[in-house]
Amino acid sequence: MSPDVAALIARMAALLRPLEDAEDPARFFLGTYLRTTRAVEAALDAGMFEDPEWVARWDVDFAGLYLDALEAYRADPAGPAAPWRLAFGAKPGLPPEAHVLLGMNAHINFDLPQSLVRVIPQEEFAVPGRLDVRRRDHERIDAVLAGRVAAEDVALELAGGRRSLLDRVLAPANRGASRLFLRESRRKVWANAGALHDARLRGAADYAVRLSALEAASSARVADLLRPGPVLLRLAVHGFGVTPA
Repeated sequence: MSPDVAALIARMAALLRPLEDAEDPARFFLGTYLRTTRAVEAALDAGMFEDPEWVARWDVDFAGLYLDALEAYRADPAGPAAPWRLAFGAKPGLPPEAHVLLGMNAHINFDLPQSLVRVIPQEEFAVPGRLDVRRRDHERIDAVLAGRVAAEDVALELAGGRRSLLDRVLAPANRGASRLFLRESRRKVWANAGALHDARLRGAADYAVRLSALEAASSARVADLLRPGPVLLRLAVHGFGVTPA
């Protein structure tokens, strides 16, 4: 067991308790994320990854970006980056799965490329063999997430009350779509991480411009998910991930 991941889980649990006590809708994404992090910890213990020490370090860094944004928003709603302001500021009455989808979208599209650039050493981007190890472990996270989809669907149903017959009929299709969207978004994340790295090599100013473009694209996708109408249909048309201009 990684002590850093254990500390991360403890931090998540400590932040979740007051959200649950206050029935804050932020509890839905954090609860899902906590359960997923425990699943990642189990996968680490089971030897699922080629470089478990790196995966543990990445897991902590990535989650920290979300947790820092959550704490910043609770201190001042204007504090975090735009994708998180939109996700955290969504109407409380939305279904639990909608809050989770908004949180996932902001976190994967905006935070994940930044985290990959932070935890992959610069020199490894120029060594295809080493970068392939990072990419494969990055993709193995998909298996962990896919393994959680059905269980999280049940957990969110319990959190959000009784669903309609149509919701129940569509649930298996929604689960399959969720897996496809996660795989599609991670491919774009990998490309965006490479673009951030290239910008970083050109200097701080270029990196800031590229990060601003990623923030704008991620914000636009969260805003689109907040519009009324069939969310899954829009995701099928536009995809889950983003490609900054």
